[in-house]
Amino acid sequence: MGDEKNPYKHLPIPPTYEEATSSRPASSQSRLGPEEISDDAERQGLLRGGNANYQPSTVESARPSLDSLDGIEHDGEEDVRREMQQMDLEDPRSDSSSNRSLLRYSLSKRFSNFTSSFSSFSLPSFRAYLPNISWPRINYQALDTNRVVIIGRLFGVFLIMGVLYILIASDVLSFTKSRMGMGQMYDPESIRIFVQNHMNDQGNMQKYLEHITNFPHVAGTEGNYVLGEWVMELFKSSDLEEVNMERFDVYLNYPRKDGRRIAIVEPEGLKWEAKIEEDQEQDYVFHGHSKSGDVTGPLVYANFGSKEDFKSLEDNGISVKDAIVLVRYYGSQGDRALKVKAAKLAGAAGCIIYSDPSQDGFVQGPTFPDGRFMPNDGVQRGAVSLMSWVVGDVLTPGWASTPANEDRLKPEDSLGLNKIPSIPISWNDAQHLLRAIKGKGKQMTETWKGVPETEYWTGDSDSPKVNLQNLQDEEVKQPIYNILGKLSGWEQPQKRIIVGNHRDAWCTGAADPGSGTAIMLEVIRIFGELRALGWRPLRSIEFASWDGEEYNLIGSTEHVENREAELRADGVAYLNVDVGVTGVDFHAAASPMYEQMLLHVLDRVGDPATGTSIGEIWKNDQKGLEGLGAGSDFVAFQDIVGVSSIDMSFKGQKFPYHSCYDNFQWMSKFGDPEWTYHKAMGEIWALMILELADRPLLPFDLSAYSSAVARYIDDLQSYAKSAPSASSQNTLDLTPLRVSSDYVAEQAKTFHNFDANWRDFVFGSGGFESSAMATARHDHNERMTHFETDLLDLSEGGGLVNRTQFKHVIFAPQAWSGYDEAYFPGIRDAIDAGDWVEAQHQVEKIAGILVDAASKLNA
Repeated sequence: MGDEKNPYKHLPIPPTYEEATSSRPASSQSRLGPEEISDDAERQGLLRGGNANYQPSTVESARPSLDSLDGIEHDGEEDVRREMQQMDLEDPRSDSSSNRSLLRYSLSKRFSNFTSSFSSFSLPSFRAYLPNISWPRINYQALDTNRVVIIGRLFGVFLIMGVLYILIASDVLSFTKSRMGMGQMYDPESIRIFVQNHMNDQGNMQKYLEHITNFPHVAGTEGNYVLGEWVMELFKSSDLEEVNMERFDVYLNYPRKDGRRIAIVEPEGLKWEAKIEEDQEQDYVFHGHSKSGDVTGPLVYANFGSKEDFKSLEDNGISVKDAIVLVRYYGSQGDRALKVKAAKLAGAAGCIIYSDPSQDGFVQGPTFPDGRFMPNDGVQRGAVSLMSWVVGDVLTPGWASTPANEDRLKPEDSLGLNKIPSIPISWNDAQHLLRAIKGKGKQMTETWKGVPETEYWTGDSDSPKVNLQNLQDEEVKQPIYNILGKLSGWEQPQKRIIVGNHRDAWCTGAADPGSGTAIMLEVIRIFGELRALGWRPLRSIEFASWDGEEYNLIGSTEHVENREAELRADGVAYLNVDVGVTGVDFHAAASPMYEQMLLHVLDRVGDPATGTSIGEIWKNDQKGLEGLGAGSDFVAFQDIVGVSSIDMSFKGQKFPYHSCYDNFQWMSKFGDPEWTYHKAMGEIWALMILELADRPLLPFDLSAYSSAVARYIDDLQSYAKSAPSASSQNTLDLTPLRVSSDYVAEQAKTFHNFDANWRDFVFGSGGFESSAMATARHDHNERMTHFETDLLDLSEGGGLVNRTQFKHVIFAPQAWSGYDEAYFPGIRDAIDAGDWVEAQHQVEKIAGILVDAASKLNA
């Protein structure tokens, strides 16, 4: 890099790390990844990036104990138990389908009381019936006298024992199985009512979020580690099991205070230097995973930085070779990393990305603190790692970066890192650069303009020269920590529903990701209260607070890569909430498996603004499920191990995204002032968890999946016909895909016949399930969850071409789509490259995988 790095040492943060963690109880000692690492080792290795240049903010209020949560108290166990018992006596408030809950046969309180009584069942005393008999001596005269009475009573005793033996041996009374792990059981509808009634009833979400936003917590810094310890203590206080820290050592970069510069250096009369930082400076402005460098060149404005924008410049005779390119966020290329990559491919030496008010500032409306939009000095930070090419640690694509694993790529060899330096700036700085190139180059079409009254010229090779400097500290093995905890299921503890939200933020992160974290902590608190009373789900629920999400989804991806085989075998579902609440419009992107289940849940959650159900709004607006692209922690679960995933949020207009203005004040004034949408999101999330973890038959819908695949094929056909390289010779025959889609629909219909058969059997048997039927149900659920796993291309060298981390043939990011939803990415990538032979090959390959997956449903 042409500069010397200062040695890493302990962070100069008041209070010291030892003071910040002095209240941690002995029980909170961590388990870090696959190895146990002492507290001393944690302190020594926590932030090798903590040098004199990078100064993370203080963590004065970051304490790992619950003492920092003044006013946050859990309900008393007796109060909760009393309420649950009362609710069991009331008529459930639900629709007819809920009243006929499939769990009522095994989870009703009355059945529970019967089983509890049976566990203490004892035979009648012989001495009570035969007071004149002394054991073991037999009075044969009395036997002769009372023979009929004795034989009758003995016959009755043996008859009762025989009937009970038959019931237990045949597993009709299956409560003996894992009885010690089942604990107290309640009617499932009572559980749902309890969850909804208690969601944020004490204002805990506000208190959680206020604490979370007290200090910045960038991945790999001490602030985020101490926040992780605080989250871990909340996991423990909520009675989760196996609470631990999971450590991975990954590639991260941090800015140097005097290592970043944007300046006009020529001509003399225009010399100027950007401020770069926000007025409300709490943490440095930089791009995660940006390249170090010091480059100078003429300034060229390239609109949104898409490949098409650079092509337009070329067509108009504007060269960007060795230029410093200025592009704006959002627009035709939503992925900031792909803006930088497109600039490099066009020949640029460096890239500056700014926040234009026409997208997220005063053109949209009042700015913070008077309104919800980005102020003029606000800067959108973010990673520029190429997550559609490599996801997770960019130096370990395809394997986990555990502390013991020394296998690493060199940064210069990683396909996940851009090759030119980049820096984000504010509108205050950007408008000065735009004024400097006024009259240079050309004025393009209206789509290249942003703020009214501002002239947008492209600039050219004669533009003023700009120096872009981005000298930083880079750590190949920087520790990050996921926080994990679970509730074990009593029937199938190996089957797991994973629930996740990331913890790291670019500054204080009230909306992203603090709102989601606060909601998850409240969901965990409520489930913890139920667990304390002995309630257990059928399947295990695993909760995760991911680290390093903002740097290329690292924490979740490394976790998945470290457990690939077991997640493919036993992962049932992944439920993600990232930015929990920024407005009032509910959105969900998911595998089509979730379509009917989500609608069922939304129907019982009220919209705070209108009083109608969110499900009714959802149906009236015809929103439907969005497709899964990239950009959050569901990617590794859905695309690498085939665990059906969903990502949910309440969205609004733009907010001060990835800036230090995304703070508690913004959320309290503009995001969700009444905190009602946080509550609604918590209800939806918790009810979705119960649907998946506590229903005997998984509520996934393969028929909805087959219908969605048919729509995806229609969408693909339109995409192929509109491709720039499409012609009479360059066409795509989608017949194999349509045939396979029809076969999936046929097999799905047959497969779901079991649902009705199982219900008829259980209700026809008075609510009892035989051992054979239980086995059939387990097999049915297994086939259903493995359908998505069977859509992975696990052949030798399988996965997307040149991006083999991504295995799912339907869901994965396109090479140049980044965050956007995309279906059949392998086919689309080939079309984009103009390789129609490869595109046809992909069609036939995917059609075969679809048929193979469907054929296993009823085999």
